This record gives sequence, C-alpha cells and structure tokens, in this order.
Amino acid sequence: MNALVTFVAKALVDQPDFVRVDEVVKEDVFVQELRVAKDDLGKVIGKQGRTAKAIRTLLAVTADKREQKARLEIVE
Repeated sequence: MNALVTFVAKALVDQPDFVRVDEVVKEDVFVQELRVAKDDLGKVIGKQGRTAKAIRTLLAVTADKREQKARLEIVE
C-alpha cells in the first residue's frame, strides 16, 4: 500500500524527490502519512479535495482486497 501511494503522489507533483510516505499502524488500521513539498501540497489535495479523495479510494480498495483497513493522512 505504501508503494501505491508513493507511485501516485510522485506522478502528481513537480518535485517527486520530496515525496515521502510513512506507514504507521494504529489499532488495526494502516495509516499512510503522505508528505510532499509545500508547493506541491495543492496538487495532491486537488480542487475541493477530489484528488485526495481519489487516492483514498484507491488505498481503500487495495486494503479491502487484503482484508485490511487503511487510511491516508496528508501531512504538511
């Protein structure tokens, strides 16, 4: 799941070297903490959060296939 979020985020941003995804387990939920360059934050979130919602949907589908729970947090 970490690789999926990293791949999608790097494809969206102008500075892919600054993309970092950390995985933290909180109460049976795999939390993906996404960090990008400050200038690219808007590209990852998108208009009205649509891009972030799409990434969260992909993550949820992947986690569901593995019978797990996952959540995406975009960290500034």
